[in-house]
Amino acid sequence: MTDSTDIAYLPATEALRRFRDRSLSPVELMTAVIARAEAVEPKVNALAERTFEEALAAAREAEARYAGKGEAPRALEGLAVATKEEQPIAGRRISDGSLAFVDEVAEETHPVIERVQGAGGIVHARTTTPEFSCAGYTQSRLWGVTRNPWNLEFTPGGSSGGAGAALAAGETTLATGSDIGGSIRIPASYTGTVGYKPPYGRVPAMAPFNLDTYCHDGPMARTVGDCALLENVIAGPHPSDAVSLRPKFVLPERFEGVEGLRVALSVTLGDWPVDPEVEANTRAVAEALRAAGAVVEEVEVPIMRADVMRASMIHFGSIFGPYIASVAAEHGDLLTPYALDFARRGSEAVREPGSLLEGLEIEARIQATLGALLDRYDILLCPTTAIPALKADDDYLSTKVVINGVELDFYLESAMTTVFNIASRCPVLSVPSGFASTGVPTGVQVVGRTYDDATVFRAAAAIEAVRPWSGAPVL
Repeated sequence: MTDSTDIAYLPATEALRRFRDRSLSPVELMTAVIARAEAVEPKVNALAERTFEEALAAAREAEARYAGKGEAPRALEGLAVATKEEQPIAGRRISDGSLAFVDEVAEETHPVIERVQGAGGIVHARTTTPEFSCAGYTQSRLWGVTRNPWNLEFTPGGSSGGAGAALAAGETTLATGSDIGGSIRIPASYTGTVGYKPPYGRVPAMAPFNLDTYCHDGPMARTVGDCALLENVIAGPHPSDAVSLRPKFVLPERFEGVEGLRVALSVTLGDWPVDPEVEANTRAVAEALRAAGAVVEEVEVPIMRADVMRASMIHFGSIFGPYIASVAAEHGDLLTPYALDFARRGSEAVREPGSLLEGLEIEARIQATLGALLDRYDILLCPTTAIPALKADDDYLSTKVVINGVELDFYLESAMTTVFNIASRCPVLSVPSGFASTGVPTGVQVVGRTYDDATVFRAAAAIEAVRPWSGAPVL
């Protein structure tokens, strides 16, 4: 890697330390990140919007703060933060990845963006998503196909796929994402980055989806420490979000070891078919935790994939699906086939009388199962996705995903994430577990008891210490 690329891949925590001791300038970091973006974007296509000139001007202002001119530096002062285009910024386009909204301009700024900017983070770019953030890959008629920096034939996942790709490609230092069925954790797994689904209410969201218990906004980064840094900035009560939790919870800067921590390992999380490479990497992470002093036991988790899919499609069919269907009624010819298919699946799921109650009953059984398990163990460890990655150019409407000879009805069944949107009060970190033979990364989910954020980060930090991940894809 060149010196410029090395700087682009600096952890945020290290960059802040160097800003403070004046061995690195925010302008140098931003220049390196922009140079990296300009070099790799023709191949990766992770950025929906670039504001590089404004970012350099803001970096110069941050440089002055570190030089003692004006106000003191803030928590993210001078760091490059790529934000998901779905999260609006007042006065800027908010298309949600759809040709139907290509001319829409946001009137409000998302609380997460508000807090990033208030802490001195510099939004130099906004990242791509699938249309309406309703897919586990990132492609749209508006922005085209976003690709995985580790192997361009594969997708970086979705819906926060542009964020994951930008981090992996060195186009940003930190990123924001959102997660309604795995949309932070799937890209983290596919791109070898760290993604956090906070417990419901920890990070404020925007109406009306702040009232949807499946919905979470959260941080993405390349290290556990960087993820914690951003989480501490964006978390906490907000006057516009009635469900945002009081008081603000703050993660520690350093995490203690995992000696004696009780870890439940579940490779299949019930009855998911899991690719052998994903399984091997998951078991390697479990061994790393055991080597670090944790007590790891393999367990059976009686959660059925069909139940998770049934409950989640009823949920989406009651909330998310009708939203897409309403847009389709007016702009159907502009929408992607996968968005129309998602709305159709949701509509079919809620067609039967009593389906909403049925969905809640399934959700209650799933949450009770996890509650009983996490009463005996401090964390649950399982794969993030059952396969290393999906191909970038396929929308998986006619193509079926087959894992260990099992054909999935819907490609999103390959994600082992939605169960924890159902159990939405459980904090979940996806961290890298290794690489597949295709060169794409794999990931594991570190799942905690309800609202026990600190233990999840503690376990993830131990995994990172024993099995560190680093490096840049060759592009």
